[in-house]
Amino acid sequence: MNMSHDEEDNSLSLSKFESMLKTNKVFFFDSEEFEDIILHYMDTGRMNLAKRALKLGLEQHPKSTGLKLVQVEMLVYEDKLEHAEKLLNELYAIEPTNEEIYIQRANICSKRDQHDKAIENLFLALKYTEDEADVYSMIGMEYLFMDNLELAKENFIKCLELDEEDYSALYNVVYCFDFLDQNEEAIKYLDKFIDKNPYSEVAWHQLGRQYYALKNYEKAVWAFDYACLIDEGFLGAFLEKAKSLEKLGNYQGAIDCYTITMELDDPTSFALLRIGKCYERLGNNEEALNFYLKTVHEDPLLDKAWIALTDFYLRQKNYQKALYYANKALGIDNENALYWRRYATINQFLNFFEEAEVGYRKAFELGNDELDNFLCWSDVLYLLGETEAAIEILNKGSETHVKETEIYYRLVGLHMTLSETDIALHFLQIALSYEPQKNYILKDLFPYVWDNELIQRTINNNNL
Repeated sequence: MNMSHDEEDNSLSLSKFESMLKTNKVFFFDSEEFEDIILHYMDTGRMNLAKRALKLGLEQHPKSTGLKLVQVEMLVYEDKLEHAEKLLNELYAIEPTNEEIYIQRANICSKRDQHDKAIENLFLALKYTEDEADVYSMIGMEYLFMDNLELAKENFIKCLELDEEDYSALYNVVYCFDFLDQNEEAIKYLDKFIDKNPYSEVAWHQLGRQYYALKNYEKAVWAFDYACLIDEGFLGAFLEKAKSLEKLGNYQGAIDCYTITMELDDPTSFALLRIGKCYERLGNNEEALNFYLKTVHEDPLLDKAWIALTDFYLRQKNYQKALYYANKALGIDNENALYWRRYATINQFLNFFEEAEVGYRKAFELGNDELDNFLCWSDVLYLLGETEAAIEILNKGSETHVKETEIYYRLVGLHMTLSETDIALHFLQIALSYEPQKNYILKDLFPYVWDNELIQRTINNNNL
């Protein structure tokens, strides 16, 4: 990789400076070299070295405004805002047209959550700066802090008009469009941007993301394709292209794309899991299982992978293995209602009714109020001989699932079991008024109630 002249000079300055620290000899650097050295150490988080360089720099160049502004930046970084402000006022008296003074004032205001004032200072900086793009980007960030997404977007766009290679500004523009749910507008903007910058892989990638959000997966694949062609090592673009191909049902194409991501970087559990799902959709259970097992090996704490194995064995009707993997998933996330539902269902298949009841109850406590959860839960309670508890659960279910005959037919059977004939007939009338054709529920779940003469008479009278 070839270095630019600036990078080469900076690297030589750093080597010279570090050699000076080791030997205790004092070398001379011009003030700009010191600035670069200090900023390098600040950017890499080595504040002690940055402070040493600043001290030596000010000793050699006590009147350097540039070094004093770097000192201000360091003070702001360390939250010594009053000291920084005092120093800025002194510098302002000497150089009132130095844009960096206004930028640092803006940084201080921003740290104090005075974003309006920060913006005022940045607009003053615009008058004096040669790098307007950077300042527009900073103004955009301040508007972001204020949750003013429209003005943030406007300023990031101005930044990009001046510097089309400022990818962080491009990401921020798209973030604003996303946040404002303006996917169509984002597409129009990115189309124009790509017209001017056809080889911007980031813009193509962002365009693909917008199409994906609009569920236009064909267009998404088309855009991601360009991003991948421009940058053959663009991991994110290959991943998103694979996800889009999956949505289109092109599972082999998706597998090929996910495989490329694993060649570009270490295999991620996400890619391994998705490959497993694609193989399962293709009916290749052997490869699907192989990749699910690779996923849990790669990331044993990924609950989604354990659930993928659970569902795989559920579909195979291998309930013992499904239960083993469901327990693994619950060991990682026992606050997930859907995992408890699976746990309950598997235990019910295995005739472990007490465990199944715990699963349905947990699912309900964690927010699962689907009809099916109430029905299965009450069925299990009935099988455990807890008829009154089963009725209670169905009554609770009927509060959110009004006119659901599956609840009422069950209530008929349960009340008849308790010899509460009048209540049972009341619920039977309700069920028959809604969906008489579903009376088979009674026959399937409560055959002895179905054979009851009174019940049969009521059903036959309804059919007349």
